This record gives sequence, structure tokens and C-alpha cells, in this order.
Amino acid sequence: MSTPGRTGTVAGLFLLAVLVLPVAGLVGSTSPGDLWAAAGTASFREALTLSIRTSAAAMAVIALLGTPLAWLLSRRQGPVRRLGLTLVEVPVVLPPAVLGIALLQTFGRAGTLGPAMGALGVGIPFTEGAVVLAQVLVGAPLHVLAATAAFDAVDDDLLLVARTLGASRLRAWWTVALPAAAPGLASGAAMAWARALGEFGATLMFAGNLPGTTQTLPLAIYSAMERDMAEARAVSVLLLGVAVAVLLGARALGGVSRAR
Repeated sequence: MSTPGRTGTVAGLFLLAVLVLPVAGLVGSTSPGDLWAAAGTASFREALTLSIRTSAAAMAVIALLGTPLAWLLSRRQGPVRRLGLTLVEVPVVLPPAVLGIALLQTFGRAGTLGPAMGALGVGIPFTEGAVVLAQVLVGAPLHVLAATAAFDAVDDDLLLVARTLGASRLRAWWTVALPAAAPGLASGAAMAWARALGEFGATLMFAGNLPGTTQTLPLAIYSAMERDMAEARAVSVLLLGVAVAVLLGARALGGVSRAR
């Protein structure tokens, strides 16, 4: 192996160690007894149920709205595409606290849309709906960017052939473009879902930390740190397990789609 190759290998392994060691340290410092005790608490079960329910709802919104947006962006070029992708990427680069303030300023009682929503009897902040909205905001960019890249690889000639065989534009997209891009869509969905599960800052500021109402697993970890660090570590490992299961499940679905 050449010197540049060895240098690159060492650098890559070093970065991999930086990524893996903290997680390994967390898992290694948590005993099975701590995990069992944390999993048996009512607060964990409530937070887990809420996290799965809200992240699933957020993922449904992201898939239903983000996938068509990704298709539109993939079929545009020039300034329109660059502007669209830039707008999608903004939540990725903003700190979660900024996103939380932005949500409050938009949907809060005294926010931009607050008075109009209040007149309709609709209130979002500090509700389960606020949790879902925060998760959509942080998760959607990951899905849209991955889906756009996946749709970029879909050959327009395949759609043209489907149209010449009598398929409508929507049917051609559904039966040709969507299956062809399925592995990339699954990967984007996995990243978006995992990000929604781990969302903390925007949720805390916009939805609060109300046990049984808006306290997701990340917020349960935050609360546990004030009581018992061992419990906080255990809940963190349990959340890690849930997130990894989501990633592996979505990637497995993508693999099945690729095999087909």
C-alpha cells in the first residue's frame, strides 16, 4: 500500500474510533441490571410510547410531503433547484434552540400565526402536535436530500417508455420512478426517523418536557440526569437500541427493494 493510502487508512480509522468510542463507552458503562430497571419504569414506557407514536406520525408527514418535493427538485435545474435545496438544508445547519424559537415565533400564542390559530381554537405549543412538528422540521431535510439524490438517478427514458405504453404520468411515476429510487428513499427515511427519535432542543423549547404529554425519550434522559446518572445512561442505551433498530429495519427494506 502506498504512503498516501496508508495515511488515508489511518486517518479514516482514527475518525471511526472517534465516532464509535463514545457509544462503546456508554454501552460498556451500563449494566444489564440498570437497563432492566430503567425499562421497567413508568416514565420510560410513557416516553417510549410517545416517541414511537410521534416519530411515526412525523415520518408519515415527511414521506407524504417530502417525497413529491424531492421528485420536483430532482427534475429542476439551475437557480430553482439550488434555491429549493438551500431552503431544505437550512434546518440542518441551524441549532435546535434556534429552530425551537422559530417554531414558537410562528405558531406560539403571540407568534405570527398564533392569533389566527387561536381564533379557530387551535393551539399547538406544548402539545403532542408540537412534538410531531418539531420532529418533522429536523427530520424532513434528511429525507428530502436523500430522496432527491435517489430520484436524480432515475432515467427519464424509463418514464417515457411507460408513458408510450399507456401509463399516465402519475402511474409512470408510481410504477417506475418510485421503485427505482426505493433504496435511496428507504435510506433517507431511516435517517429522518432516527433524527426525529433523537430530537431534543426544538422539542424542549416548543413542546416542553411534560411527562406523559410531550416528554420523549431524549427529554426523559434530560430529566433522569437530575435524579440518577445511572438511569440516564440506561435510558440513553435503550434509545440507542431503538434508533439502531429503526436504521437497520429501513435499510433492510431498502435492500429488499434493491433485490427486486
